[in-house]
Amino acid sequence: MVLPAQATQKKSGIKTLIPGQILFNEGDAATSMYIVQKGQLRLFRPKGKGFVEVAVLRTGEVLGEMAYFDPDSKTRSVSAAAITSVEIIEISFNALDKTMSALNPWFKTLINTLAERLRKTNERVKALENNSVGFSSDYKFFQSADIVKILSVLFLTFRSMSEQREGRWYLNYNKIKTYAIEIFIINEAKMEEFIQLLSDEKIIVMSVDENDASKVLSIKEPDTFRIFQVFVNTQRSLRDEKKLVISPKCEKFLVKVIEECESLPVVDGKVDLEISKIVTYFKEYNLGITLDDFQGAKNAKFCGEYRMDDKNNISTTINIEYLRKMFPVVRFMNSLNRHNELKTKANS
Repeated sequence: MVLPAQATQKKSGIKTLIPGQILFNEGDAATSMYIVQKGQLRLFRPKGKGFVEVAVLRTGEVLGEMAYFDPDSKTRSVSAAAITSVEIIEISFNALDKTMSALNPWFKTLINTLAERLRKTNERVKALENNSVGFSSDYKFFQSADIVKILSVLFLTFRSMSEQREGRWYLNYNKIKTYAIEIFIINEAKMEEFIQLLSDEKIIVMSVDENDASKVLSIKEPDTFRIFQVFVNTQRSLRDEKKLVISPKCEKFLVKVIEECESLPVVDGKVDLEISKIVTYFKEYNLGITLDDFQGAKNAKFCGEYRMDDKNNISTTINIEYLRKMFPVVRFMNSLNRHNELKTKANS
């Protein structure tokens, strides 16, 4: 969820942002520059129903300074939002004026000259972006090709470079980034958000190395990335009517199905389950989920045809082994879809 920008502060000081929070939007009036003290920010430029990723800034880096040196514009040229929890030092332009006025004239001229050259370079880059980057009406932040590449990098690096201990596989995130950004040319902001999404879904666990304070990722089984990658790659080649589509409501239905199957006997990978009880559960809690929402599970072969007894109770045979294998993929893909929808809405 993207939160509104905080009110502009004219005095210098420290500001904190939560993940997803906007620091400023393109076109906003500029009265301060910032130094990232902790965390990561992304710079982007909205375009159509999507946006152009500009950069990811980390601890020690500066943003918002060009508006101070640009004599023709006092507005933001890009938007900035937090990727992680962020602490930033805000320095007002009033404070900068006082500092600049105290400088030797020759040093002040040098700073202004360098700033002017950088501003002109930025203008040329912006012109190239406007001429070369296009967005269609079906724009997605995470395209299928992006997902396949990132999952491939994660699988390869974890399999070849990670350390296995106590039933988990551990890998320094900097090693993954070397492959992802420098070799596979994956957009850094997309890589950061993809990792955060995996963490939110508890597919990976993020921690910090006590020795060098770098980020460490761990997963129970690296083959999870390969299973996801094969699924996404297969779905890309299918016609729409052949693709596995599980709605968010059907996903919640499947969660209850898996819970109910835990206490039932499994025969040849299958379980006989009365699903009327699950429908009743959703009705009692007024969750707006009905038997119709389970249709996607039938289409995906997670269950067989419905059976009704003389008391109108509905049962079916659940392919529980297949469902347990595929459900992490379903949950992951639905999470990606929600993320894409939020990105489109936030930048449209």
